[in-house]
Amino acid sequence: MATSDFTTTLVIDQNPTEAFNAINNVRGWWSEEIEGSTDKLNEEFTYHFEDVHSCRMKIIELIPNRKVVWHVLDNYFSFTTDKNEWKDTKIIFEITEQDHKTQIRFTHQGLVPEYECYDVCREAWTNYINNSLRRLITTGKGQPNPKEGRNDFQESITQKLTGQDYHASFTVNVTPLEVFNAINSVSRWWTENVEGGSQKLNDEFAVHFGDIHYSRQRLVEVIPGKKIVWLVTDSNLSWLKNKQEWTNTKISFEISTTGKSTQLSFTHIGLIPEVECFNDCSKGWDQYIKDSLFKLLTEGKGHPDKKIRKASFH
Repeated sequence: MATSDFTTTLVIDQNPTEAFNAINNVRGWWSEEIEGSTDKLNEEFTYHFEDVHSCRMKIIELIPNRKVVWHVLDNYFSFTTDKNEWKDTKIIFEITEQDHKTQIRFTHQGLVPEYECYDVCREAWTNYINNSLRRLITTGKGQPNPKEGRNDFQESITQKLTGQDYHASFTVNVTPLEVFNAINSVSRWWTENVEGGSQKLNDEFAVHFGDIHYSRQRLVEVIPGKKIVWLVTDSNLSWLKNKQEWTNTKISFEISTTGKSTQLSFTHIGLIPEVECFNDCSKGWDQYIKDSLFKLLTEGKGHPDKKIRKASFH
């Protein structure tokens, strides 16, 4: 039976011993502020990030070069209704050898889509496991939370937790590359009124929605199957006092795997409640991301704005 627990897998060239040792070096990939022993059976350690998240772990299984299991004894989130959502869940690292490589299968048993924290926790684990832990194993240096200040990832997560930037996400049963390719097919889900290219780094394209919205985007980050970021270099939203409200904002698509599914996390960085267009533009993104792009991926046909009519959300 399929599980809905969050899981992700990484494959490395290093041997199981190196993987096992890196996993237990929790300060090297999760947070430099870990307190307590992280590499002995039945020991406990604590993690915290500012006043946003803290938890206490007990190491309940430790099989050298094969398996590590933590039991979450206590947990606190500042941003969820149930502050203790992680409590009594388990965090599992399983190490196996496959085709002369080492596979690490990470599972947060009990972290399920029904949890209020699921989206942000899934994104956080994906970063810490597939980025920071991988780097620690392969280069000797991870990207844990620093003791002082914030790194770029923490800034991004904090923005989402404050509820400021517009954010949407969904999960689909297609590959990350299929999601990536669909996003780049702007005319199939956003608007058919597209000028320019939207496929490669530094490509620029403009979109029009009748005479009410024009914007020009440049692709400033393109990682196939993982991430796309557009920088809005120019905009004209005709119904606003500040017609260039979108200019210098960023539109980010982050793609990750969760079990056998693919998660898309969409953020319009800079589209915050303080700007005049926030309500109208949020409704627009709801339509184009949650409905049109989702249907393009699940049904093969999106609902982009047509050349013969104006945008329907305004």
